[in-house]
Amino acid sequence: MSAAQSTKPARKALVIGGSLGGLFAGNLLLRAGWDVHIHERVADELESRGAGVVTHPELMDVLSAAGVDLSDGIGVEVRERITLARDGHVESSRPLPQLLTAWGRLYQVLRRAFPSERYHSGRQLVSFEQDAGAVRATFADGEVMSADLLVAADGLRSTVRQSLAPDARPHYAGYVAWRGLVEEASLSPRALSELFPYFAFGLPPREQMIAYPVAGAGNSVEPGHRRYNFVWYRPADRDTTLREMLTDATGKTWPDGIPPPLIRPEVLAEARRAAHEVLAPQFAEVVEKTPNLFFQPIFDLESPAIAFGRVALLGDAAFVARPHCGMGVTKAGSDAAALVRALEAAPDVPLALKAYEASRLHAGSFIVGHARALGAYMQAQIATPAERAMAERYRSTEAVMRETAVPPVPH
Repeated sequence: MSAAQSTKPARKALVIGGSLGGLFAGNLLLRAGWDVHIHERVADELESRGAGVVTHPELMDVLSAAGVDLSDGIGVEVRERITLARDGHVESSRPLPQLLTAWGRLYQVLRRAFPSERYHSGRQLVSFEQDAGAVRATFADGEVMSADLLVAADGLRSTVRQSLAPDARPHYAGYVAWRGLVEEASLSPRALSELFPYFAFGLPPREQMIAYPVAGAGNSVEPGHRRYNFVWYRPADRDTTLREMLTDATGKTWPDGIPPPLIRPEVLAEARRAAHEVLAPQFAEVVEKTPNLFFQPIFDLESPAIAFGRVALLGDAAFVARPHCGMGVTKAGSDAAALVRALEAAPDVPLALKAYEASRLHAGSFIVGHARALGAYMQAQIATPAERAMAERYRSTEAVMRETAVPPVPH
């Protein structure tokens, strides 16, 4: 290697979005020798989403490759799945060891692995342009930055994707997910013994409850200091029920999802009432005792392309699958790993991004399709014969326990 080659400056990358997908990309690019900076529009440190995350071996491999230290643990292990009937008895069970963590824990370890001086909060992307030699990004404060690569990891409502693929829009799935975390110490002896050790399901008509333990404050997995996470899916017609739920006390409607503090008390009260009406008593207790109960509309999103010259879409900016697969975080990590592999194999960035697209476009579409099938029976409207067929297939406890929150296998 010549002296000129050895002093050649590192290629520059801009990552737009500082959540999990952006942190995966930033950490992996940095370890591959890139001069990379992450730009997150939120001014303060991102808050925990109050959501559990199912880990898969693929995710653990990416975390290790990103330089994350997992020596002090990442979550709680369960050994078995159960389905509870309406009266609370165990209707079905299935052995399936899994490691379960939380969004906040993953954010913490990925953020710790990335140099603070390279992570910039309060940085809103306004526009970008590119040519054969570089991509230039303009931010709300007026600064213009130039780089060899721009990675869009800015989520469901990606500014970058809306510019490059305006027809790729989120589509409401016809139902919402109520979510929450409850402290282990607040649960009754019955809930602790009959619910807490398991990955548990409840299947009321046209609804689904999924719940499992995760680490508590400070990532504690000590008994008595853990938390129980749940996702409760319920149909909500867009133009009636959902619109009313998304309207705050001032009359403003938030079509993309209402901030949790603005959910009206009567909407929360109705959810807690319904939990006692349709769920097993153990589940109803968890919902009742969750202090920060909130809901999110469920969306599907598929991008027709994820490589645009020197710009790559990644994670939820590229594809958003309903949470039933439990693959959202794993997919973001796998996207980032595939992107870095492609860039290492092909020095030319546009060519590398085309290889990245070829490796991940089908995977993203497949996961979205599989998750759509898993959730079909909860839609407020079931429109097509294919949706009706999927609704019937995934109505049984055996199918739901077998295929929910496990890596899907292409057929």
